[in-house]
Amino acid sequence: MLKVKDLHAYYGKSHILQGVNFHVGEGEIVSLLGRNGVGRSTTVKTVMGEVAPQGSIQFKGEEIAGKKSFEIAHLGLGYVPENRDIFPSLSVRQNLVLGMKSTKPHGRWNIEEMFRMFPNLGERADIHGGVLSGGEQQMLCMCRTLMGDPDMIMIDEPTEGLAPKIVEQLAVLLQEIANRGVSILLVEQKLSIALKISRRVYVMGHGKIVYEGSPDSLLEADDVRAEWLEV
Repeated sequence: MLKVKDLHAYYGKSHILQGVNFHVGEGEIVSLLGRNGVGRSTTVKTVMGEVAPQGSIQFKGEEIAGKKSFEIAHLGLGYVPENRDIFPSLSVRQNLVLGMKSTKPHGRWNIEEMFRMFPNLGERADIHGGVLSGGEQQMLCMCRTLMGDPDMIMIDEPTEGLAPKIVEQLAVLLQEIANRGVSILLVEQKLSIALKISRRVYVMGHGKIVYEGSPDSLLEADDVRAEWLEV
């Protein structure tokens, strides 16, 4: 589904991504782990066209490096940013409608299903998104992305600041997304959710992938966790 090879990216003269390689298969949940500042968010922004890439990014067999973000989105790659980027002056329902693509009127998801999975959003369907709690805004942002019926979705730090109950709901949703054939790249710091739902995990350090393996193998790799993940 997604293949990234020898990916480099810069912020000014700062060399942030230094030859990143990874792949995500069809219907697979893959987590990208690491401490803050190692390049995880820059990786997904670069894949999505928000940061200029150097290297190869193939999505469904097509080279997308250098394409604009909206072009990449219309190819079926969804992105849920870390900053919960909703439209605060629009209602919950209006936010969801804006996520729909006219080229896919009958996708995997609809508004009623979003409200079924997240009753809190349904109860607030006609109020402004800006008055939602942080967790509700995170769910709205993710649901809006799903309304575009992506074949793959990249989600940056979805559990940041969320209550444990919302985190549990999120884990169930991510598993359901994958069960419908949608691939997921999860950028996450919390090992608990990443190891619970992922098929494979990558660990980043200093702008590079320093480890790839199964959740179980990472649990056994004490040296990797100590050097690259634990505080």
